[in-house]
Amino acid sequence: MKLTPEQRIELHGFNNLTKSLSFNMYDICYTRTKEEREAYIEYIDEQYNADRLTSILKHVADIIGAHVLNVAKQDYVPQGASVTVLVSEGPVIEVPTGSYEETPGPLPDNVVLQLDKSHITVHTYPEYHPEEGISTFRADIDVSTCGEISPLKALNYLIHSFETDVMSIDYRVRGFTRAKDGHKLFIDHDINSIQNYIPDTIKELYDMIDVNVYQENIFHTKCKLKEFDLNNYLFGYSKDKLNPNEMREITNSLIAEMDEIFYGKNMNRHLQ
Repeated sequence: MKLTPEQRIELHGFNNLTKSLSFNMYDICYTRTKEEREAYIEYIDEQYNADRLTSILKHVADIIGAHVLNVAKQDYVPQGASVTVLVSEGPVIEVPTGSYEETPGPLPDNVVLQLDKSHITVHTYPEYHPEEGISTFRADIDVSTCGEISPLKALNYLIHSFETDVMSIDYRVRGFTRAKDGHKLFIDHDINSIQNYIPDTIKELYDMIDVNVYQENIFHTKCKLKEFDLNNYLFGYSKDKLNPNEMREITNSLIAEMDEIFYGKNMNRHLQ
């Protein structure tokens, strides 16, 4: 493995750079009646309750090599859940030789690094509009680490853990660590895009946009599914139950919802 100049520098004390990954996912569904909306929210609350979210975050801790110190979790009424996991440095079971390379991280079957002073959180936000027929489930996961490796190693697993129509991903390196001669290091690994940590098989499924501020070590990637199959967005029935006008209207409404989330602005749906 070829080392970068930063990796050859001997640090003064602990590497205390803070690396934060924010993974925001959206699942969108068409629910035309009050009963369908309530059933969808109930389904989401069951699928992504606090216990299952805790399991997901513990797998994330395993992937980044962290030891779980404390778990706080809560299911909310009428809907939603939150989990916060405090983690610290854990034992290294296996460290891959390419740990500094910009490649997607593993699924949860091996531990890859030591960390300290870190936390992982998730909050869910199921919601719907009673007139538009759209129900949306959003989950926000934040992985903040202090140490040598980026929490981006957990991104591959997070993508596989949720049914995702739109993703918004942020990564930022904050603070600095010092070399023994006092020279400050504001980042300790090469990165030019979050997409380097997303597997090619996933990237083929999504349209992606990058907005990066390299001089500030801030990286942002937005993703939206390319293929659209109406059957994947109907709750409790299939599109063969709809007439052509209904199919067209529902399709336009769903696509507009995904576009608005992806581009971060309201659009004139009457033009669809």
